Amino acid sequence: MTKQATVLYDAPGPKARALYRFASVVVAVLALAIAYVVYRALDDKGQLTSAKWDPFLQANVWTTYLLPGIKGTLIAAALSIVLALILGAILGIGRLSDHRVVRIISGVIVELFRAIPVLLLIIFMYAVLAEYKIVKLDYLALTAVVVSLTLYNGSVIAEIVRSGINSLPRGQSEAAKALGMRKSQIMVTILLPQAVTTMLPALISQMVVALKDSALGYIIGYTELVRQSTQLGAAFQNYLPALMVAAVIMIILNSSLTYLATKVEKRLRSGKRKGKGPIAPPVADVAVSVPGMDLTKP
Repeated sequence: MTKQATVLYDAPGPKARALYRFASVVVAVLALAIAYVVYRALDDKGQLTSAKWDPFLQANVWTTYLLPGIKGTLIAAALSIVLALILGAILGIGRLSDHRVVRIISGVIVELFRAIPVLLLIIFMYAVLAEYKIVKLDYLALTAVVVSLTLYNGSVIAEIVRSGINSLPRGQSEAAKALGMRKSQIMVTILLPQAVTTMLPALISQMVVALKDSALGYIIGYTELVRQSTQLGAAFQNYLPALMVAAVIMIILNSSLTYLATKVEKRLRSGKRKGKGPIAPPVADVAVSVPGMDLTKP
């Protein structure tokens, strides 16, 4: 049986495969060489000695530095994600509104906060909140981080919602309108439930972005993982191990969030596949009245 050529590209021949193998070996050797150079540089500076890692075996280091940082990161991320999902749904539906004013206002908000860098938005929000004393000093940094992440990620999620709804067949909306359903009923009962599973992969990615961007609160003194790790490094003169531990913790947190969201996505998709189709309404006996005819008689 002869091999069928792929429709995307021609299958590589013997020479091409040999070239690919040679290039892979060269890249692997270069990567090992770079890794060795970095290792020697760090080793010469004494950054890889066991003494630099000993603080992480002490309970008070975790309770004083790392655990408060993890707590701050999770609080800011959780609040930002929930509020961004709500704001994104409102703005996304607003951009699909039949009212021109609502569409314009929603569009301006989305385009404005999507264009502003998150770091600049955090600094600006912190300055505004501090200047006008809108919140208590203890919650100033947290509020600035949460509001900034909510505005940015909510604007991105609004575009995800809009594209997810627009990807559905137009016939469903037209059929619902023919049945006399209002626009709000169509959106809530028909379009959004179907668009959720389509939007989930992009929403998961945006939630991970919100979790990672919470580290930008470092710039305004918010107690989160990166800030606490740098303070730990300053206290024990082990900046590299402290930041490496922070990176590992962030990877674990992001992977856990992705795993949880993916599980929810799979459950929703499997629930739709296993669900029964729509139940047809019972056919009522309709008596047609025709002038001059009695249909009740045989």
